[in-house]
Amino acid sequence: MRYTILMHYPEETGASIGEETIAAGRKAFAAYAAALEQAGVLIGAEVLAPSDLTTTLTMADGELRVQDGPFADTKEQLGGTVVVDVPDLDAAIEWARQAPPIQWGAVEVRPGATYTVDGVWTPNT
Repeated sequence: MRYTILMHYPEETGASIGEETIAAGRKAFAAYAAALEQAGVLIGAEVLAPSDLTTTLTMADGELRVQDGPFADTKEQLGGTVVVDVPDLDAAIEWARQAPPIQWGAVEVRPGATYTVDGVWTPNT
């Protein structure tokens, strides 16, 4: 079954946390991605650009509104996603537990689904 691991954490810069910390984070992410790949469960992964590059679309009174920046006003932002294909939720949780951002943010696990021709969302199995 497919699960998306969503990684939320405070956005930092090299100036705020230091290049050494950034280098360690990159190394941790590379090791995590390699472990997922080696286990044969990795479908795809993306690290997202900083949230100040976000464009958010909403509808209000039938009109499209396009807003620069993230819509959510939070300390933590969605920083990246990993899609895995594993047997069950317990396996997805185990992989999420190993995600580096668990040390400095929150990691969410959400089942994937496929939209079918008949209009029904069905779980990927």
